[in-house]
Amino acid sequence: MTDRYILAIDQGTTSSRCIVFDRRATVVALARAEHPQSYPQPGWVEHDAARVWRDVRKLITRALRDAGLTADKIAAIGIANQRETTVVWERATGRPVAPAIVWQDTRTAPLLDGLDPDVLRERTGLPPATYFSATKVRWLLDSIPGLRSKADRGEVLFGTMDSWLIWNLTGGLHVTDVTNASRTQLMNLATLDWDPVLLEMFAIPRAMLPEIRSSAEVYGTADGLGVPIAAAIGDQQAALFGQTCFEPGDAKCTYGTGGFLLLNTGTTPVRSAHGLITTVGYRIGSQPPVFALEGSIAIAGSLVQWMRDGLGLIGTAAEIETLAATVTDNGGCYIVPAFSGLFAPHWRSDTRGVIVGLTSYVTKAHLARAVLEATAWQTRDVVDAMNADSGLALTTLNVDGGMTADNLLMQIVADVLDVPVARPMVAETVSLGAAYAAGLAVGYWSDPRDLRANRHRAGRWLPTMDPAKRATEHATWRRAIAAAVLFSSP
Repeated sequence: MTDRYILAIDQGTTSSRCIVFDRRATVVALARAEHPQSYPQPGWVEHDAARVWRDVRKLITRALRDAGLTADKIAAIGIANQRETTVVWERATGRPVAPAIVWQDTRTAPLLDGLDPDVLRERTGLPPATYFSATKVRWLLDSIPGLRSKADRGEVLFGTMDSWLIWNLTGGLHVTDVTNASRTQLMNLATLDWDPVLLEMFAIPRAMLPEIRSSAEVYGTADGLGVPIAAAIGDQQAALFGQTCFEPGDAKCTYGTGGFLLLNTGTTPVRSAHGLITTVGYRIGSQPPVFALEGSIAIAGSLVQWMRDGLGLIGTAAEIETLAATVTDNGGCYIVPAFSGLFAPHWRSDTRGVIVGLTSYVTKAHLARAVLEATAWQTRDVVDAMNADSGLALTTLNVDGGMTADNLLMQIVADVLDVPVARPMVAETVSLGAAYAAGLAVGYWSDPRDLRANRHRAGRWLPTMDPAKRATEHATWRRAIAAAVLFSSP
């Protein structure tokens, strides 16, 4: 199999990628396409699922062409995907019944009233939040005339983007993996199956749900390619896997549209008392599942996009580093970017963003610095909660994602956390994790531990901030968070 390769599909929030990897985890070819974001009402975020599928189909062809390969040279396909984003489609036609409701969408907030948070946390490891898929499915069933009766009869199907892509790639296989199922708020962490109590709580028929499988096994064969589809894994769990965080205590943070920090906690789920999510990290074949604690930050890279597109203060996302580097601090200005509420560890869907500490001294350079610091301080909130829940002290933060190209941001994160920050040579760790899982499923790689040999660091940042300054700025950040919550309260 020395002349064969793995194809990874990374279906993300703002774009889809298809990447061909060789045995040494080298990127042989990469094809990428952005897809539109739709905001039909305040708090609503939608995608055209049919457009996403068309894009992925074209990207597979382009990636193979750019790699100079035919399909018979691909040993397996692995899929990583934006996780909670919800698609409902007709079984008979394969047509979506509505636009996909994206994980950032907050329209379902009224449906949270009356949900028992203790039942949800005990069974799913998740708090009541608009973030997860269950309320999105419920909203569609309640809002589209006749949809509920069709769902009861199994005429319409629900899936996250992995299920949607596998359905289309195979011509009708309806499956998902444990990592994506764990983000629906409908799967029981103990049984790794759909929970009848939760299905009744959300009034969702089991007939519309996919079969839950492991993250790495052969699900079926891609029509027209003859290649086994051998992995499906949520994008953030894929990054954990791609960073080879295989031991309890290993942690990674992916900085993209949002920020997602996962800590491997081993084969026993750790229940959070500090606002984190208990989730499935991955499951390889019939092996016991590996669990993780996760802290999700709703707004990270999208705050830079807002500064570019909403305020027009920078021309490109990359310019923020240059602009922020012209000042040595934020000028006393802090930005709490609660555009879609506050995620971990606060879980306040009702909170909206604020800028505090504005004076006439503050320039756009200070605002740029505050944008970067907002990502770092949100990471600090999650790490503090993670250390408290796990009983472990983070020693190194492995990072990946588009924002890690910003060296100043990486230094700020190291300073705020007071731990080293390490960036791998292969930036596409989400895709790499999907490739690793698929390769293990078909024997392309023999053992997860062997994959660590492919890991090479491209950057490492050590903390340099004075401890007293760190403490003072942290206290100010916490006051800014309190101001955002107070401002948003009725």
